[in-house]
Formats: sequence, C-alpha cells, structure tokens
Amino acid sequence: MDLLKAATEVRENAYAPYSRFKVGAALRSSSGALHVGCNVENVAYPEGTCAEAGAIAAMCATGDRRIAEILVIADSPDPVPPCGGCRQKIAEFADPDVVVTLCTTDGKQRQMTVADLLPGVFTAAHMART
Repeated sequence: MDLLKAATEVRENAYAPYSRFKVGAALRSSSGALHVGCNVENVAYPEGTCAEAGAIAAMCATGDRRIAEILVIADSPDPVPPCGGCRQKIAEFADPDVVVTLCTTDGKQRQMTVADLLPGVFTAAHMART
C-alpha cells in the first residue's frame, strides 16, 4: 500500500469531536514497514495528539527506529505542516534529507525535506560536552 492511500484511510479513524479536523499520517520505516497514525482529541486536551506522533509511536512499537519517508493528509485548503512537537519527533527519527509529503484531501501536495521542515533542529549533539 502506498503512503497516500494508507494516510487517507487512517484519517477516517481520527477522533476529532472538538476541532472536527481529521489528520492522517503514514510513514515507511527504513525496514520497509508501513506505519500509520491519526489525531486523537479529548476533553482535557482538545488539541489532542497528532497523527504524525501516532505513526511514530506505531513504528517504535514494532521495534523500528528510522523513518525513510512520511506523508500527512488533512482536509484543508493548503497542505498542513506538522506542529512543532511533531516536527521535532520526525527529526528525531529521520535523517535531514528524508522527504516529508504534505497533502490535502483534494489533491494538493507539497514536498520538503526534514531539514526544510525544521531548520535548526535540536539534537543529542547539543547536550554533549567535549
């Protein structure tokens, strides 16, 4: 299954009773496995958890640790980028040149790299003392 189809399908499972803004994400790990996630809201945290974080959690649950490519889809006039927290999570598990594809449900797409998505990323190297 391709990433667009997988993200489109999982988006329908999103739990978004407050925002009504459903988001789906699909990623392929470096092992070739496909992992999906959708946003989940709740009354205490109406902005909820993000689709990208869900896909990354699903990847980690299987033991995979590296993202080879990722796609996000939402019903929006323009492709929606991941939130700041998800950008950091993506950067944690993907190399800077990994392609991130942002899509709308009506067919618009925008591609960028992880480095473009999050310039100046915080890494473990920032905590190292030499």
